[in-house]
Amino acid sequence: MLLLDTTMFWNPTGGVRRYIGAKRRWARSRGHGHVVATPRPDEPGDVRVPSLPLPGTHGAYRYPWPRRLIARRLCDVRPDLIESADPYQLGWASVDAAQRLAIPAVAFCHSDPDTVARLLGGGRGADALRRLVRRRLRALYANFDLVLAPSEAMATKLRELQVARVQHQPLGVDTRAFHPRHHGHGWRDGLQLPADARLLVYAGRFAPEKNLPQLVQVLARLGDPYWLLAIGDGPCPPQGGRVLVAPTLHHDAALAAALASADLFVHAGADETFGLSVLEAMACGVPVVARAAGGLVELVDDSVGAAVSNHRPNATFVDAFAEAVAEQFRRDRQRLGQAARARALAYSWDQVFESLWSRYALLCHGLPAPSMSDGQGIEGAVRRSA
Repeated sequence: MLLLDTTMFWNPTGGVRRYIGAKRRWARSRGHGHVVATPRPDEPGDVRVPSLPLPGTHGAYRYPWPRRLIARRLCDVRPDLIESADPYQLGWASVDAAQRLAIPAVAFCHSDPDTVARLLGGGRGADALRRLVRRRLRALYANFDLVLAPSEAMATKLRELQVARVQHQPLGVDTRAFHPRHHGHGWRDGLQLPADARLLVYAGRFAPEKNLPQLVQVLARLGDPYWLLAIGDGPCPPQGGRVLVAPTLHHDAALAAALASADLFVHAGADETFGLSVLEAMACGVPVVARAAGGLVELVDDSVGAAVSNHRPNATFVDAFAEAVAEQFRRDRQRLGQAARARALAYSWDQVFESLWSRYALLCHGLPAPSMSDGQGIEGAVRRSA
C-alpha cells in the first residue's frame, strides 16, 4: 500500500508530526510506501504544497493554497489511500484528489472545532465564528470515507456535529524509546537543582491553550522545593521563579531521559484531543497530574496520578491542581509510575497501527472500516489493563 498523509501542521513539537513520523517508520518497516504532503517537507520524496505564511503562528505554520494546484500535486503521487490531518484547504484538496483517483479518503480530526474557533477570534463574534467553523467542518468531513478521532470525547463532539462515519482511533507511543530505564542517566544533574528539589515537567508547545501561566501559579502556590521544567517552544514560554525552560528535544532518547528523570508530569491544557506528551511521560514510568478535560480524562485517573477539575466549591483550579501535585508526593510514586507504564503499554504504536491498517485495508477493498468500540482492538486492551 502507498499511503499519502497530508497536513499543514508540520511543526517539530506538534503531536500531528509525531503521529505521522511514527506511522511512516512503522509502515516502511512492513514494506508499505509512505509520502507526506505539507508546506515544508524535510524528507526526499515528500511533496511540497504551495502555501502562504499564516499570521499569528510565529512562522510555525503556512496555509496551503490554492486548492486546485494542490490536488493536482497529490494526484501525481498516485497513492492507494489519502489520510488528511488538515481541516482547511489541504483537506479539501485531499478530497478532490481521492475522488479523481477513485481511492479512499480518511480524515483524522486532531483539533477540537471549538478550540479552533476560539483561537481564531473571540469577542462578540465568537458564537457566530464557532457556528461557521462547525458548519465548514461538517461540510468537509461529509466527503471522507472515514473520520477518525483520537479520543472518545472528540468522537462524541464530531457526532454531535452530525458528522457521519466517525470512529475512535487513539494515538500511541513508542514504548521502547520511552522507557523508565532512561531515569538517572545524569540528565537531572545538569539542571543543578537543590538536592531536595521536586521536579515537575511539561513538554509541548508553549501556546495559549496549554495554560502554562496556570502551571507557574501552581508552582508559586506550592513554594519550595518544587521546580518546573518546561520543554518546547512557542510564543508563550512560562516565566517565573523556579521555572526552567529548555528547547525542544528532537530525539526521542533525549526527551525520554528528561521525562524519566522528573518526579511528576504536569499538563493544565483544557483542549487536548488526546495527550501525546502525557502518554510519553507515562511510558517512562512517570505519574501525571493533568486537567480533567478532553482526551486527557481517558488517559489519566487516580491510578496513575490525578485528573483535576475546578468544580469544587471554594477552590480555584490552581488551588485544586497544587493540592493534587502535593498529594502525589504523599503517595507511593513508584507504584503510580508502574501503573502509568502499564497503561502506556496498551497504547504501543504497534497495536495502534495494526488497528489503523486494518481499517485502511478494508477501505481499499471497498468495505466499511471496522469499529473498535466493541471491546476489541486498542480500546479493549486499555480497558483490560486498567
